[in-house]
Amino acid sequence: MKIGFVGLGAMGAGIVSRLLAAGYTVTGWNRTKSKAEVLIKEGMKWAESPRIAASQSEIIFSIVTDATAVRDVALGPNGIIKGLPKNGIYLDMSTIAPDSSRAIASEFKKVGLTMLDAPISGSTVTLEAGKASIMVGGDKNAFEVVKPMLLEIGAKATYIGDNGMAVQMKLAINLVLMVEVIAFGEGIALAEKGGVAREAAVEAMLNSVAASPVLGYRGPFILEGKMPEVPLADVNLQQKDMLLVLEQARKLGSPVPLAAAANEMMNACRGLGIDNRDFVTAHQVYRMLGGMSK
Repeated sequence: MKIGFVGLGAMGAGIVSRLLAAGYTVTGWNRTKSKAEVLIKEGMKWAESPRIAASQSEIIFSIVTDATAVRDVALGPNGIIKGLPKNGIYLDMSTIAPDSSRAIASEFKKVGLTMLDAPISGSTVTLEAGKASIMVGGDKNAFEVVKPMLLEIGAKATYIGDNGMAVQMKLAINLVLMVEVIAFGEGIALAEKGGVAREAAVEAMLNSVAASPVLGYRGPFILEGKMPEVPLADVNLQQKDMLLVLEQARKLGSPVPLAAAANEMMNACRGLGIDNRDFVTAHQVYRMLGGMSK
């Protein structure tokens, strides 16, 4: 089965690598071709536009920054909708608002094409380990068609419901992830203020019942010299998702006080000029507020 892929950032590139390793023929496109050079060497074919990538594919994916970018690559003059064959399936893996995803899906439906929202839960770390999970919203029969390739990308592929339901679920998951990581930083800072060495506090936390997969690989970033130069998700990227959560909660009338508090910590990180780091850096804000050195 021929696959297309639009958006070759860190996650997109990792997904394409897994699909190539599984033996799929992949044609890809990215705004900056230089980011695709490694994948081209691995065997990925290059397309000059999303439209061309779609025309050479039976199944095409996209994973881009926000809803504006999704609309551009999906519905623009050189978009996926212009090139996808009649029986093709489009899966968008981006984290965007459910209403935005449904609106784009409706445009595909108008011309007899199928779009699924298929956000991926995980980071480059979990993706490389084969432990990421994918949620899918939209036509269930189409989900069954693409499920085998989704299981080459991650360990689990779960059908959630109609269009927009998978990105709704992704926002709920990101809410929990965000609050958990922020709470971790808060707890470690409290232990430090009481005299516990940071290394000992992190080790104890990660050996406790409060531990989780995300804390397992992200928690150690707060130790001296362990913050990655290239963040898994910097403050601004993670806050983008939190703002989606807050707006969706406003629309639904669903209270999310912990999400709001976590979002304020992202504001504090930006105010201190540390928003270029992985968002676990919120731990530094707690240390400063507690009178400890930056």
